[in-house]
Amino acid sequence: MKHETLGMWLGVLGVSIFAVTLPMTRLATGTVEAPQLSPWFVTFGRAALAGVLSLAFLLITRSALPTPAQRKPLLLALAGNAIGFPLLLGFALRHVTSGHAAVITALLPLTTAAVAALVLHQRARLGFWVCAGLGSVLVVLFSLLRASAQSHGFGFEWADLLLLGAVLAASVGYVYGAQVTHALGAERVICWVCAMALPISLPGALLTWPTHSVATSAWLGLLYVGVFSMWAGFFAWYRGMAMGGALRVSQTQLLQPFLSILAAVPLLGEPLELMTLGFALAVMATVFISRRLSTSPPSYPRLSKEPA
Repeated sequence: MKHETLGMWLGVLGVSIFAVTLPMTRLATGTVEAPQLSPWFVTFGRAALAGVLSLAFLLITRSALPTPAQRKPLLLALAGNAIGFPLLLGFALRHVTSGHAAVITALLPLTTAAVAALVLHQRARLGFWVCAGLGSVLVVLFSLLRASAQSHGFGFEWADLLLLGAVLAASVGYVYGAQVTHALGAERVICWVCAMALPISLPGALLTWPTHSVATSAWLGLLYVGVFSMWAGFFAWYRGMAMGGALRVSQTQLLQPFLSILAAVPLLGEPLELMTLGFALAVMATVFISRRLSTSPPSYPRLSKEPA
């Protein structure tokens, strides 16, 4: 039980790091009216930055090459987390606010749990799915109420399809990365994902390098999503899913919109509202109740370390 509890807390740590991804990505890309770095460059640039750090880590630790059986999950994690999610998110955030995006990405825990159930054959009782659904409904309801209170309104548009695609891509990447975490270790999974992406990310970053003046804040946004969102956060996230079970730990993502709001208090000077605290407590309750209702993490199929 202590092992699984530690996994949950590592998941919370990973989510805390990921919580700043939306505002930092919007800071990096800018808007249609005031563009900064292109979504293509942000995607390739953050992956290249994380890839260089990963290559250094793998060389220092003398990590063995992944086996053929391990490469398929790593490539799927690469497609989802290193390319699909940041690219779709970057394009969407040029057209919608990070708060609007948080409404759609609030579905990430449910989609990750669904992919984990399908791919990793993790099962849970009906009560777990009820809690997961209730938590997602609470997050969406909160975001809608908050947008209404600030007179932003909310309406579905084509950018929401990009966000839904980003959510699905992230879920696939999370789960397939978790599939090989037991064999490779959490740190090596994300490092191999980023290192394997270098033949794409480095040339891509050079080809899409900005030719116009870019604000310092945009470069800082890129630095954050490259070092933390794309690299360091996954150290905790993959380890947490391996220890606590991908299906259960995925539910800690329900806290992400609220952690983003809390981070905005010291960073942006935004006020902390009572409604925010109330919904945050309610969502946290669904996360920990769902943990109780899920089954024990299954044994992952061993992927041989010998060449196939």
